[in-house]
Amino acid sequence: MQHPLFLVLMTAAGIYVAKLWREDLRATRAGRPNRGAFPGATPAPRRAVAIGIAGALLLLAGETAGEIACGLDAEQSRMTWLLALYSISAAPIIEELIFRGWLVVEHRGRAALWAGALVTSVIFALLHPFLWRWDETGFRLVLNHKGLFSTAFAFGSSLWFYAARFAPWNPERSLLPCMLAHAAKNAGVVAIKAATGFVVGLW
Repeated sequence: MQHPLFLVLMTAAGIYVAKLWREDLRATRAGRPNRGAFPGATPAPRRAVAIGIAGALLLLAGETAGEIACGLDAEQSRMTWLLALYSISAAPIIEELIFRGWLVVEHRGRAALWAGALVTSVIFALLHPFLWRWDETGFRLVLNHKGLFSTAFAFGSSLWFYAARFAPWNPERSLLPCMLAHAAKNAGVVAIKAATGFVVGLW
């Protein structure tokens, strides 16, 4: 996950996809939506963006306070500055397009929508390397309290990002509040890790 070439390629891909998504958003705002536009490339009220970011930061505050209370804060994983850049600039774009964009059960009622959100949120949480590691020694499970705690909050964050897209205060179901909330949460994680000595090296 932290291989420099992989991170550079993924960051570049995320920025390019963000450019394409923004072009679709501009076309929609101009009243000429592109055919086959990216999901959620629609305008969002500033209030929707603010609520999305506020909720994500509250989740991060709860996660951080919980880690400290449970004595898990010293078990944070380390990251490089290159991974930090990817997690803030590209990961929110890529992950939100996949999970809150394409992997959505639409037009089948709210029960189906939220049932799908629950399932994909489990997948979203498990794909984050909290309960597993894959490095030069191969793949291995890491079933400990810190991994379970972080996975639970990744699941909760995923549900919040779904809410940020489908709540009434985001009437056009824009992905913008989700992307910015996700980026804000990741930026908060980087800031906390940097302040506590868990961001090490450029790459």
